[in-house]
Amino acid sequence: MAAARSPQGAAGIGGVRGSSRGGGSGRVGGSVRAVGRALHLPFTGTARGIRKATHAHGAGESGLGKLIELHAVNGAGDVMITVALASTVFFSVPTDEARGRVALYLAITMAPFTVLAPVIGPLLDRLPHGRRAAMAAAMLARALLALVLSGAVITGSLGLYPAALGVLVASKAYGVVRSAVVPRLLPPGFSLVKANSRVTLGGLLATGAAAPVGAGLQALGPRWPLYGAFAIFVAGTFLSFRLPPKVDSAKGEDIALLASDEEHVRGPRRREARRLGLRTVGPAVTHALGANAALRCLSGFLIFFLAFLLREHPLTGQSAAVSLGIVGVAAGVGNALGTAVGAWLRSRAPEIIIVTVLAIVLGAAITAAVFFGAFLVACLTAVAGFAQALAKLSLDALIQRDVPEPVRTSAFARSETLLQVSWVFGGAVGIVLPLNGTLGLAVAACIVAAGWLTTARGLLASARRDGTGRPKLA
Repeated sequence: MAAARSPQGAAGIGGVRGSSRGGGSGRVGGSVRAVGRALHLPFTGTARGIRKATHAHGAGESGLGKLIELHAVNGAGDVMITVALASTVFFSVPTDEARGRVALYLAITMAPFTVLAPVIGPLLDRLPHGRRAAMAAAMLARALLALVLSGAVITGSLGLYPAALGVLVASKAYGVVRSAVVPRLLPPGFSLVKANSRVTLGGLLATGAAAPVGAGLQALGPRWPLYGAFAIFVAGTFLSFRLPPKVDSAKGEDIALLASDEEHVRGPRRREARRLGLRTVGPAVTHALGANAALRCLSGFLIFFLAFLLREHPLTGQSAAVSLGIVGVAAGVGNALGTAVGAWLRSRAPEIIIVTVLAIVLGAAITAAVFFGAFLVACLTAVAGFAQALAKLSLDALIQRDVPEPVRTSAFARSETLLQVSWVFGGAVGIVLPLNGTLGLAVAACIVAAGWLTTARGLLASARRDGTGRPKLA
């Protein structure tokens, strides 16, 4: 009996011991899992929060949420490259030499871009069934070029400039395709203005979050922000294909032509060009595009002119880096505020909004030129950022209202290309001016005044009509 009980006792004791070990192992495993959850909770919680915000109000079902996330990735990657190039071309040498380097950068990269940019829209019109592939190609091209730049920033070779040109062209090509994709992803009840404001705000938030990360990587070495850009753009390449297949559909679309395109169309398509030209769908779009071009030109001008002016003559009591940071933050806050206000206003009286913000910017530029000072410079950049965002959203609303559905997607591509060329022209003007604050801001005021004087009358007249040339009914 004792012998019979002994194995049971041994088994029982062994079982108890085994259970004890299992319980200990379970507790240790549970503790490890708890620590693991605590460590990754900030990341998974943040990801869930971002996903909830980007997919709200039907954006997840329509696919707009995925485009918002893709645009955020695009903004983060672009700012990484901007940090690396700015440190190499601008901050690493004395002001006079930096000015020469930036002038060379403009000549080798942006001058060819002014020739290539008008080709981007028509080229992408021929790829209506491959928009996801086009966006992925733009991402992948910048990923590979970031690796090329990572070597060029160390050696200082001229290879930096063609690689930078490639990054610029790919970035603008992405922007054109993104503008053409948004109308395909509108959730029910969403206006195009609201959708674009969400996409833009997502990019701005990602840019603001990635900028200090890029600066931290720059502290490790000039290559590290470019390695970060490579990783981000590779992720963007895969995210591009996660967009819904409907963005590749060209059902019911046609090609929208700017007025200048009509001169190059011959034969049987001449009549079609007149029918599809943007001027034939109402003057509001043409005037709004001109006003936005003036604001985009002002943006390019202020970026380059103030970058050198504040480096040579910082804000009172501040270093050059802090001065540039203050102006940059002011512009970013203004842009974000303009985007938020545009979403709130939706598409109410877009012509009046454009005329009003142009007048406000003109007043701010004149005031800053006459009473030149640190506070007024920061105010001007904030107002310019606010006006650019709000005017662009208003232009989107006018295209949605006045351009027929069959040509609306193409119209977005064409208008975005023109705005990018305007930005390049403004930057070129900013780089050649003497570093005199009053003179520079007077030129800025002239740029805005030209845009306001040539478009305000047409926009106000259009505001009194229904977009087809007929007076609005009471």
